[in-house]
Amino acid sequence: MTESTSTRVMSPEEIVASGAGNPPPLLWPDRYTLFAERQMRLRQLAQGHAMADYLGFMAELAGVQHAALQRFGEVPLPTPDALEHASLLGLAPLDACEWPRDAAWRSALRAMAGDLRRGAQAPGVHAALDAIERASDGELERQADCLLTGVMLGLDLATAPLIAAALQAYWTHLVLSVRDRAAARGGTGAEPDAGPFKALADLTVCPCCGSRPTASVTRSAGGAFGQRYLHCSLCSMQWHLDSIQCAHCLATEHLVYQSLEVADAAEDVAAARAARAAVQAETCGDCGHYLKIMHRDRNPLVDPVADDLATVTLDLLVAESGKLRHGVNLMLLFGDPEAPPGAG
Repeated sequence: MTESTSTRVMSPEEIVASGAGNPPPLLWPDRYTLFAERQMRLRQLAQGHAMADYLGFMAELAGVQHAALQRFGEVPLPTPDALEHASLLGLAPLDACEWPRDAAWRSALRAMAGDLRRGAQAPGVHAALDAIERASDGELERQADCLLTGVMLGLDLATAPLIAAALQAYWTHLVLSVRDRAAARGGTGAEPDAGPFKALADLTVCPCCGSRPTASVTRSAGGAFGQRYLHCSLCSMQWHLDSIQCAHCLATEHLVYQSLEVADAAEDVAAARAARAAVQAETCGDCGHYLKIMHRDRNPLVDPVADDLATVTLDLLVAESGKLRHGVNLMLLFGDPEAPPGAG
């Protein structure tokens, strides 16, 4: 018998994080594990999944992102004075739409395309790789502008995941380079709760690059145990946001949680499964938006990008109720071609 899925609304009290004290405001991506662990998670999720081919290709793409991140050299960075000025104005110092991109990201993209061509690929990938290799610098920059501004009109959806992957690797390198420079100059930039980036007045976007999150993650270890962090869709920085607070409007009164479950299970069994769900949709009755939340205390292997891709069914079910997604996953763009991805 084929299993079907449904959603169960959960009360906020069921997922309140238990962390106490002063959690670090920022959690930095790890240059050596970020994309490598995502690749492993995607391979795991692909097994027996209806989107196995796509998740398998995303695993390959995460692998070449890992290689690209290790290859980056020195790139232009904001000066310490520019960082301080941005902090005083409450602006993201590496704003995705304003920071002048270095040509290194295009070199990384072309190298990643070459790496993919040498490996196994999902059907249809060769055409996208050919398009990347034929594209001029100007065309690649225009495609990057579309992705980073959220304007899908004119965006080539076939090459978008490849371009997004290169931009993610580049921006991750940027934020880590700023941190490493601060540490080398005797600052505390290497510490997760300090450094050159400061929280913005707008807690719904990344304090480093101003991008929206892909999902939020509850931490299962260290000083951030039990705390919820939003995961940037571009630079992979994670920033703290209080649990039971809408990631779009910051309201706290009308949040409910939905998760996938086996529809024909007994009610008590279904409730138990839902309560243990590692991936849920946090929906807000005030603003009508939602964002997925990943619980690492329930599954320490969940990855905000990989598990988001693997639970597209949950997006479809939540969308049926009229809710709009706050965040964006640059690896899977869909919707009105004239509207920003995940806009609302």
